[in-house]
Amino acid sequence: METRLGFTKMTITEFSDWIISLRVGRTILKIQHHHTFSPSYVHFNGANHFDLQKSMKNYHVVHNGWSDIGQHFTIFPDGTILTGRSLEKSPACITGQNANAICIENLGNFDLNGDFMSNEQRDAIIKLTSLLCSRFSIPITSNGIVYHHWFDLKTGERNNGTKNNKSCPGTNFFGGNKVIDCEANFLPLVERQFRLLSSPNVADVYKYVVVITKTLNVRKAPSLSSEKDTGRASVTLGSVLRVFKEQGGWYKISNSKENWISGKYTMEVKKAIVSADTLNVRSGNDSSFPKIGSYLKGEEVFVIEEKNNWCKISMEEKWVSKKYLNFL
Repeated sequence: METRLGFTKMTITEFSDWIISLRVGRTILKIQHHHTFSPSYVHFNGANHFDLQKSMKNYHVVHNGWSDIGQHFTIFPDGTILTGRSLEKSPACITGQNANAICIENLGNFDLNGDFMSNEQRDAIIKLTSLLCSRFSIPITSNGIVYHHWFDLKTGERNNGTKNNKSCPGTNFFGGNKVIDCEANFLPLVERQFRLLSSPNVADVYKYVVVITKTLNVRKAPSLSSEKDTGRASVTLGSVLRVFKEQGGWYKISNSKENWISGKYTMEVKKAIVSADTLNVRSGNDSSFPKIGSYLKGEEVFVIEEKNNWCKISMEEKWVSKKYLNFL
């Protein structure tokens, strides 16, 4: 394991130990898969992991105007993994779909007639995905694991690759970039690897809350006088957190560690699952407001506010009809 330029390089074995020990407050519901397209295999010389990751960060910050590199992880042709953006922050990878997601960039061009994926990278992609599913209790379905190709580039609406889509993660990514390809070729490999893992015990979640301040410190005890936990990042605005215990207006956000936040800087939210085949997202709490996206049956959302049988599912103005939600 090596850290340089703000990134940490790991083998998949090292990643397995690292992700188990990492404490993350933000609730994760899905994994996004992408390919970098450029840089591709021709740019990788076997030793320039950090330089390529730094160049991607520079492009994202300088050209795109983002605050950081867009992805959480990059998987290289030799199977090596580099960290990117903090897992406490949403990625900048799919318009309108970044909340509660982890973004993986697989270095290479995996369109037909592009790069031929190495066995080392292939194995690392499968194993890393299964490790994340185990660590964050993500379902191994085409709602829990998604491809960039399935979302409209402009609106972020999921249309499964029918209009205004990138080919990402590639038309030859594990046999294709369509939902049917993912379900037939990729998910069974992840499921097989997942069965080999010892899934951690998941404690009952007392409730979910969303952070309503820019940054919120994590402390070692339920008191303002308690020292900050320097071993984990502060949680940020819009992050949905799991609460395992409440004490005097403070919330314990870790099952295994004494990690506490002040409850006055949060708001309780409810978890729900979409029951309609397609559920439209609108910019206000009425069907007369413009449609700005959609969810598919089985996807999970967090409800921040309810008004007139409509549910707000984001800190932004995103609303869905309550009658098509089943609360968990």
